[in-house]
Amino acid sequence: MAKPRNDWIDWLQYLALRVIHMVMHCWPVQVNLKGAQLIGDALYFVDARHRKRACGNIRRSFPHFSEQRVEKLARESMRQMIMLFVEVLFTVRLVRIDTFMTHMRVGGDFRRTLELLMQRHRGLIMLTGHYGNWEILGYVLGTLGFSTVAVARPLDNRYVNEWLLGVRERLGMRIVDKKGATEDITRTLDAHGTVCFIADQNAGPKGLFVDFFGRKASTYKSIGLLAMQYQVPVVIGYARRVGTNFDFEIGTQDIIYPEDWAGEDKPLNYITQRYSKAIEDSVRADPGQYLWVHRRWKTRPKGEAPEQYD
Repeated sequence: MAKPRNDWIDWLQYLALRVIHMVMHCWPVQVNLKGAQLIGDALYFVDARHRKRACGNIRRSFPHFSEQRVEKLARESMRQMIMLFVEVLFTVRLVRIDTFMTHMRVGGDFRRTLELLMQRHRGLIMLTGHYGNWEILGYVLGTLGFSTVAVARPLDNRYVNEWLLGVRERLGMRIVDKKGATEDITRTLDAHGTVCFIADQNAGPKGLFVDFFGRKASTYKSIGLLAMQYQVPVVIGYARRVGTNFDFEIGTQDIIYPEDWAGEDKPLNYITQRYSKAIEDSVRADPGQYLWVHRRWKTRPKGEAPEQYD
């Protein structure tokens, strides 16, 4: 059961955020991103719980890394978490059709993804992970004229949620609550539309366990089941930061076509493992941009003890 919310506190939090947003726009985005890095550094030192979790996840994922490198990556990860907040608030102002190429460069097989989006002879499932600026991917597609439906968990504060939804949906991305999203998803795929997911969430005890950085991670079955039901490609993309300014590389790590799993004995396992591996491969290119504080490995297979970070 969710804890009851105090409407006044929620409204004051929303008001404070709007004031911060207004003040931030008095300076260029580069200045704000520098400030975000300083806040991330401070958070790394004062927030022991998340620091230990980030270091523990990195240590287990890269057992050959030195302790110095583990701590460096954990610090970078917490910086990037605050930078994402700044970037979301500046996206509408900076990403337009006439400025798109100023801040973005195309990498991977992204051109093939654009071809699939333009063909529209069948639906499309697009995935990414908590890596780089995952929020900007849908906004970029909207800027290029492609409407998408993204499945996400709403924020607890309804005022902040409605405001940020307005930012994220400005150019054609529609956000639907993952609770009760089935009707929106099926309607979109029936119409040969595009559905987007953050695909590296912990799926709990009912999830499918696949390898992710050498450890079993509970992963949602719904993505693979949808791909199999509608026989649509699964595109795994990323938006990787380039430097410390508002610059990104938009790319496609892998595309899984229906014919790829057609001959598999366990197609659901194949799809889920392959897209998890694609997310892992994109993270390995720059591990400091991954959200190592999130509890990807929270649920363990039956009989395996929970992971400890102390």
